[in-house]
Amino acid sequence: MYDCIIIGKGPAGISTAIYISRSNLKCLVIGKDGTALKKASKIENYYGFIEPIFGEELYKRGLKQAENQGIELKNDEVIDIEYDNNGFLIKTVNSEYETKTIVLAIGKSRKTSNINGEDKFIGRGISYCAICDGYFFKNKNIAVIGDGEYALHEAEILKRVSNNVTIFTNGNKLPENRSIEIKNVVEGKIDSIRGNNKVESIELENKEKIPIDGIFIAQGIASSIDFAKKLGIFIKDNNIIINNNMETNVPGIYAAGDCTGGLLQISKAIYEGAKCGLSIAKNLKNI
Repeated sequence: MYDCIIIGKGPAGISTAIYISRSNLKCLVIGKDGTALKKASKIENYYGFIEPIFGEELYKRGLKQAENQGIELKNDEVIDIEYDNNGFLIKTVNSEYETKTIVLAIGKSRKTSNINGEDKFIGRGISYCAICDGYFFKNKNIAVIGDGEYALHEAEILKRVSNNVTIFTNGNKLPENRSIEIKNVVEGKIDSIRGNNKVESIELENKEKIPIDGIFIAQGIASSIDFAKKLGIFIKDNNIIINNNMETNVPGIYAAGDCTGGLLQISKAIYEGAKCGLSIAKNLKNI
């Protein structure tokens, strides 16, 4: 079992891991190569850099720094977090891990589909959390919009409440070596989401209309906010609420970086990561 598992390999996650590791605790960092830092262009406002640096280069340096300190890094996608008798169980596409504490540091990007009608029907048939809202669509026609492992996992959860769950990939392909199989898949490009007071159908670009009662958006990978909702962590204005020690309302779960709101800056993410790591070390070692 790990003392801490950090979900997210950006500045907040790596900074947390460095401070935990220096406290002689066992930690693991899990994340896909999709951090906002990696996508940033030239960075010119970061302390100590005379010349601009590209976001991807700074991202790689952070990973290298962690590796040099012996920190374990996994390039994998977290698809679920469950409570365990001794802490938490983290499920990824490829494995499962037990941990005493968790740090959510994946960011908070809202995985909107940009499909005509999505905004209109949020809360009226459109949801973003299968565990939170799946029961409301018991025995009904359910759609999951997405084309990755996270979409497959959401569909698997929804199959517990309905036998009619369909994944709409919106013109894309599901992963070839996927961890979950699902029979009902529609690969056609989506034109719009239709209905009057609530969701009633999905219309494809070929004009085919498919009756649907509920739609779950599961684009890309799960964000910190997605996991927070599933775990009962308090959220306000799409930000995870934390105290001065970076703790959420759920004992053992911390958050750092963009998902906590405020300045979306590297310096803020690193500060929160450092404070998060020190708080975890203090709590686990009872200093």
